[in-house]
Amino acid sequence: MSGKRILIDDRVKPSTTILLLAWPVLVEQILSTLVHSVDTAMVGSLGAVATASVSISGTPMMLINGIVMSFGMGFTALIARSVGAQDYERARGLTRQALVTVLMMGIPISILCYSLSETIPRLMGAEPDVLVLATQYNKIMALAMIFRTLTMVLSAIYRGYGDTKTPMVINTMVNLANVVGNYLLIYPTHEVNLFGNTFTVWGAGWGVAGAAASTTGTIIIGATVMLLMTFLRKAPQQIHLNESYRLVKRDIQAVMRISVPMMFERFVMGGASVIIASTVASLGTIALASNSLAATVESFSLMPGFAFGSACTTLVGQSLGAERPDMVDRYVNTTIKISVTIMGIASVLMFIFSPQLVSLFTPDAAVIKTGGELVKLLAVIQVPYIISQIHSGALRGAGETKSLFAITLVSMWGVRVLGATLFVRVLGWGIHWVVIAMDTDNIVRMVLYWIRYKRDDWKYLKF
Repeated sequence: MSGKRILIDDRVKPSTTILLLAWPVLVEQILSTLVHSVDTAMVGSLGAVATASVSISGTPMMLINGIVMSFGMGFTALIARSVGAQDYERARGLTRQALVTVLMMGIPISILCYSLSETIPRLMGAEPDVLVLATQYNKIMALAMIFRTLTMVLSAIYRGYGDTKTPMVINTMVNLANVVGNYLLIYPTHEVNLFGNTFTVWGAGWGVAGAAASTTGTIIIGATVMLLMTFLRKAPQQIHLNESYRLVKRDIQAVMRISVPMMFERFVMGGASVIIASTVASLGTIALASNSLAATVESFSLMPGFAFGSACTTLVGQSLGAERPDMVDRYVNTTIKISVTIMGIASVLMFIFSPQLVSLFTPDAAVIKTGGELVKLLAVIQVPYIISQIHSGALRGAGETKSLFAITLVSMWGVRVLGATLFVRVLGWGIHWVVIAMDTDNIVRMVLYWIRYKRDDWKYLKF
């Protein structure tokens, strides 16, 4: 991964370049999701109160992470352009400014999260026993926020350079280390029988606090490793302490032009998610559980969307930086062909084996039946979803995020939220119609993203 690897090359088939970028992101997403499932099971073994205390603050924390990712994507787009233009000096300058931005953002975010450790779960309606553990969990996790911010921004920077393997390796190691840390810190010292042999495994027995401590510790280690690699490894993104870390007005303004609309897009999506979750909850336990497990099944099929969308962001940015707008359509069209093939197969398998997939997560017959029906409805939307991810990833790579925000606002609230509210709260229909509203939203966004993509003016934006 050392040396100045040029991705934009007529001599290399677009499919080769796309897969080179996408597969590490896909592997990272799959392993991260699997590890998160194990993580959830470990906390779940402590009981419902422990599970609720960890999950209750999830939506607000996802919103904070989304804001950080928005700034990271701003740097991704600009660094990709600089690399495409072979202006590595500006790319490294952007990297240094990103680190300063992390400090400026990360410290206040950590302080804010710590100060709201009790307030957030209380506002989310936590019961007294859940509130105590949730507050404890949030306070420990707040200590890692600046390091989580650093990891997300550095991962985005590496992808802008076209290096998707480094984030994959480091983030995978962090996730695996977190599982080991959870095992040692959550449970007390206990006996383990393995292949007929019994031995003692030390454990701290900290419960929920142990889960938070393990996650915090591994995040800090991962961020430190990635930061050290940025300074010490011979690579295009290598920077040094004796260089200038002054913020350049032109660069920060460019980052803000890209990132601020994305930040508002995250707010729009987060607000819509809260309304949808409330609507689903009003339908009762079976509907709530079925929808949750259907979403869990779907989460595995959504990973290629993120991976190929990320590849498009990098390739579009580098193509425009190299002043090769003609390459954009080649990469985007090839990415769509590859991803539609993959998602077409995935959607057929989801549709056929929907009950069996849901049954992996629950023995409840009613949930399996309803959840399986919801998975069938979600299977229909997989191909339109990934097409929308490719086009939106391409537009982000060009820095055209204002239209993405506008489309998300109109579609998420005008179709998904309005539709779900009308179907459930006005007409009294069931959970299936909530998913139909979501499917319709995805189709509308696919069409609107495609319309915006076909207008070529975004290829000539200057930053």
